[in-house]
Amino acid sequence: MLAIAFPVFDPVAISFGPIAIRWYALAYIGGIVFGWLYARSIIKNETLWGGKAPFTLLDFDDFILWVTLGIILGGRTGYVLFYNFSYFMQHPAEILELWKGGMSFHGGFMGCVIAVLLFGWKRNISPLSLGDVTCAVGPIGLLLGRIANFINSELWGRAADPSLPWAMVFPNGGPQPRHPSQLYEAGLEGIVLFIVLALLVRRGGLKRPGLVIGVFATLYGMARIAGEFFREPDPQLGFLWGGLTMGMLLSVPMILAGLSFIYYARTRPPRKA
Repeated sequence: MLAIAFPVFDPVAISFGPIAIRWYALAYIGGIVFGWLYARSIIKNETLWGGKAPFTLLDFDDFILWVTLGIILGGRTGYVLFYNFSYFMQHPAEILELWKGGMSFHGGFMGCVIAVLLFGWKRNISPLSLGDVTCAVGPIGLLLGRIANFINSELWGRAADPSLPWAMVFPNGGPQPRHPSQLYEAGLEGIVLFIVLALLVRRGGLKRPGLVIGVFATLYGMARIAGEFFREPDPQLGFLWGGLTMGMLLSVPMILAGLSFIYYARTRPPRKA
């Protein structure tokens, strides 16, 4: 057996008596904080916008609470509806028990969309430009979230050939070596997507409102589908039609929507100062 033994981590990062802060919670906090700081640097850089940004730093500071609620409420709602609906209908009180895990990216993304639309309407600012900045910083949270999945030994990959040098035996995944799919997804959805979007922003992507949103949705959907080929499906769902998974199915409309945003942004005149 050449498989690597999983380096068992304590899921609790910090504890103070009865108070415990888990790595998963720190991933959400870190994603929001680092994303907020990066977003502020984008908003302040007038070169990226061809003039002043269509909203202020104070606007985005206020938006953080909205998008945080959108991520949490949308992510939990998506998980309940798409991944474990029958269970939660029998145990509705557990819907609020977020500390037990169970979040859906696609649900969280829709929560962000709703937050962007509502905040843009309330402040009379462009929801497309606000969404562009939100998507540009999104891979930071995705990277930290996937690393937290790895630390928690959850969402591990499918069985792998034991000769695969990085195949890993997870403590709750049985004796067979598996793909560390959390790290695959961290690389694709976090690092690669962040680099592509950062380059797009630097090359004037913000001057075409909706372009960054479109590229984010399209590339994330493609990366998620690729990652699903190595990820073990959720046990309560398993494989769906023809070996497809729920993550694959939810990513298809996301890709189509992303392509539509790209087409719209490319066919409209660029934003003027």
